[in-house]
Formats: sequence, C-alpha cells, structure tokens
Amino acid sequence: MRHLAVFDLDGTLVDTPRAIVETFSAAFASLGEPVPDPAAIRATIGIPLERAFGSLLGVDPEDPYVRRGVEQYQLHFRELILPRAAQLLYPGVESGLRRLHAQGIGLAVATNKFHASADALLRAAGLRELFAQVVGADDVSNHKPHPESGLLILRTLDVPADRAVMVGDTTHDLLMANAAGLRSVAVTYGIHSPEELATAAPTWTAHTFDEVVAHLEAALLPASEAALLPASEPALPRAPEAALTLAPEGAAT
Repeated sequence: MRHLAVFDLDGTLVDTPRAIVETFSAAFASLGEPVPDPAAIRATIGIPLERAFGSLLGVDPEDPYVRRGVEQYQLHFRELILPRAAQLLYPGVESGLRRLHAQGIGLAVATNKFHASADALLRAAGLRELFAQVVGADDVSNHKPHPESGLLILRTLDVPADRAVMVGDTTHDLLMANAAGLRSVAVTYGIHSPEELATAAPTWTAHTFDEVVAHLEAALLPASEAALLPASEPALPRAPEAALTLAPEGAAT
C-alpha cells in the first residue's frame, strides 16, 4: 500500500448527527430521564459514548447508570440508524470511496465509536469491504484528538505519515492528524463550523465529498496519474452485505 486516506465516520462519511440525537433521545426516554436539548446532545458528538452519557446525565462516566444508558443507546442504534445507513451517506461518498479504492489508494477509518459499532455501520451502508482497517474507541487506550489511533493505522498498514491524509469534520480529527504527522482535510458539512475547524489548522478544507476526493487525488496520486483521471467514474457494484452484528457497548462517533 503506497498511499492512505483515513476517515472519521459520523459527520464525515455518514450523516448520523441527526440520527444520533434521535437515538440519545430514545435512550433517555427508555431510562425515564428528561430528554436533553438537541444542541446539548450534538455537542457530545465526537467523544466516546460513556463520556457523552456521563456529561448529559451529570454523573461520572464510570457510574453504573451510564452503562444502562449505553445499553439503551445500542438497542435504539440498531433500530434507528443501522436500517438507514445507506440512505445516511453524504452525497458522493459511495462513488468517491470506490473511485479512490479503484485507484489503489488505501482506505481506513479512525473513529471514537467502538469497533463493533463502526463495523456494523459500514456493513449496513455496503462499504466495509473498501476499508483495509477500522480503528475504534476500544482498539486504543487514548481517543482522538490523541494521535494513537492514527499511529496505529500507519503502523499496521505500513504507510509513512507523509503518504497519508486524515479526513474529518471535527477539531478532534484534525488535531489527531497534526499530532500523528498527517496532512488533513477538514469537511465543513459535519459537526464543527468552518471557524472551529480553522483553529486546528487543516491542510485543506472541503465543502463537499467531491472536493475531498479531489484533494486526496492531488495529494496521494502521482501528478501523471491524477492528470489522466476522468471527472467522475461510475460506482462499482456493491459486495453482498454480511449479517450485521453489534457489541453491547459503543461510542457516539
């Protein structure tokens, strides 16, 4: 593998922020707790689920009550998000990922979701076979913005940092990239505003996934190869989707 694109998941590939608010709301209702304001829920997207529940409940993330909330979240995640995964992909994501994959650019995911949750979401969207590696919250000791997830991917796939680019919608993603020595593309259609993203000094900024693909091709493909690429390519057929499984724990993004 010569070159690598590493992606965040929620808010970058999959438009799950609104569905995450619905899932948190359903989980709180199942617990008999007042449902938090949607803005408060959205503010937790990008951090591990236990920390998000602890913050919203006003208790320590290690509190046993948080575990009950996580379990309820996972139940509703299966009901509310997984069946809609393919429809929740941002415009251009499927065709763009397949185009990059067909050109020999390696693809990976670094997310603060737990591994099983991320894997299930990618399978439900029909994209899992495109990714050489998925790193979730339970695969590392330190979550984004710590560089551990990015460094783990580089080490496992044996790709130098200068041949890899991180793509994400939050400062957590961009700061992780900076700390791991990766260049980065900030996408403005996710959680953090362009102004917030700018504070993390991304290498490039993209307003659509088509722009993401263009930045990645320019950064990761030899100039001679990039110049020969057509403006767009038809999506390759999807591989059959495997049965979806989900562990009883997970993280919000």
